[in-house]
Order: sequence, then structure tokens, then C-alpha cells
Amino acid sequence: MAFGIGDLFWIFLLLSSLQPIWQKRQIEYRRLRTLQEFQRERNSRVILLIHRQESISLLGIPISRYITIEDSEQILRAIRLTPPDVPIDLILHTPGGLVLATEQIARALIRHQAKVTVFIPHYAMSGGTMLALAADEIIMDANAVLGPVDPQLGNYPAASILKVVADKPIAEVDDQTLIMADLSSKAIQQVQRFVRTLLKDSIPKQKIEPENIEPIIEALTTGRVTHDYPVTVEEATEIGLPITVGLPRSIYDLMDLYPQPQGGRPSVQYIPMPYDGPRPILPTPKGRPLEEPNQNI
Repeated sequence: MAFGIGDLFWIFLLLSSLQPIWQKRQIEYRRLRTLQEFQRERNSRVILLIHRQESISLLGIPISRYITIEDSEQILRAIRLTPPDVPIDLILHTPGGLVLATEQIARALIRHQAKVTVFIPHYAMSGGTMLALAADEIIMDANAVLGPVDPQLGNYPAASILKVVADKPIAEVDDQTLIMADLSSKAIQQVQRFVRTLLKDSIPKQKIEPENIEPIIEALTTGRVTHDYPVTVEEATEIGLPITVGLPRSIYDLMDLYPQPQGGRPSVQYIPMPYDGPRPILPTPKGRPLEEPNQNI
């Protein structure tokens, strides 16, 4: 039976449609294998919470990913399946998310009897920082950042709403702003109370020095900086958080398996090889030599 051009076209179309499925299975297998190796090295339960900006297939519409109720259900189940004496390692890469989901996960982490370690390769902002506060140890890349956990009401920081009411005469403040100010005051108190609960956690041992608890709460919950302010390793260490710098290589390998979807040309490109040995000597320019600057100026 002879194949015609039409048959070759349909075979090509079939193979092209199967290639994304095969690639997805391959990357899922590599994720699972890397995760198993890291879990075996650490002798722990490893949980990933990685939020990238995903794209809807065909339409290519970007949608933001954040901590949701579905995330909390899955993580709570993983924690329930972990024996009390087995440590938990949580790998975080998230901009934050729903307060309810975040608090559920954080409470489950501080109730776990064994050590809880959070790994942050790039950033864990807002709700991600709150999850980090539930850990006994926070291991970060030297350039990774945390963020404030001050509450936001709609598009406005709660602290800023309170400042408006404090700065203006009460007669000039409309009822809606006064209601928002009342909610803001309650939200800040609730967040501070919850963060204080996380920082006072003493299972399996006290992780924060008692004298550092209130300064940490003041720094992260009162809105003295913007909500997207990056709290660096140095600043987090200075206020008393249990920070360790230096991630295992396998963490970076896992992040490579969760790539950001590309909608066109890559925005960052480089040759992926480390400079372990001596760097190559650059060739001497053969054009006109540059004039020496006048040292007498």
C-alpha cells in the first residue's frame, strides 16, 4: 500500500498533536524523580507550592496564580499523611493568596510535631511569607526575598485607610471610609494576633527569641512599607527571623522543571554553563586604540 502526500500530512499532524503530551509526561516524570531524590536525601516529606503565571491553551491569556482553597486542601492532606516524627520541607515560590487558605496551611504547619523547613529560591511574598513564619527554619537563596503581611482591603492597604481617618477631621470623612477604617483596624489586629501565634510556636522547640517577636510583628504587619516591599535576607535576619542562606542544588533543578510559559521570544537568554575554571582571555582589540584620559583635570 503506497503512501501519498495526504497520508504523510496526516501522520505529521498526528505526531505533532502527540508531541506536547509526550513532553508533558516527560517533564512530570523528571519532576517526580527529582522530588523523590530530594525527599530521600532529606528523609522528610517534601511539599511544593509553586505559582507561575500560566497561560490558557490556544488563547494565550495570562492568568495570575496564587494560594487558593484547592492548594490548602492538597497541602493539608499531605500534612495529615505525614507521620508526626517525619520532618516537613516546604518549597515556596508564590506571590501570596487567600488569607483563609494561607492561615489553614500555616496552622497545620505549626501543629506538626517534627521540624518544618521552608525553602525559598526566589520569592515568597505576602501569604508566602506568612507560611515561612510558620516554619522552624527558613532557607533562602542569597538573593531571595520575603514580603510584608499587612492586610489589604480591596486595592488599599489597611494602614493607609487608618492614616486618612487619623489625618482628616472626622466631619470631612465619608461614611464608607469610616466603615473601611473600622474594618482596617480589625484586620490589622487579626493579622497581628495570628502572626504572634506563629512566632510563639515552640514545637519542636522555640524558634524565635521572645524579645524579637514584637519587633517582627511591627516590621511586617503595620504597613510602614508598601505591600510589595522586598524583605531581603539581611533585613529578615536583622529583625530576628530564623534565616539560613544556601539552597541545595536539587531545589534549583526543581525550579527548572517549572518553567514560565513563553509567549514569544525569550526575555532572558544565556549559555547555561558555569564558570568553574579560569575564564577565557578576551582577544585584544585591533581597532584604533582609545585615547588615555587626561589625568590633570
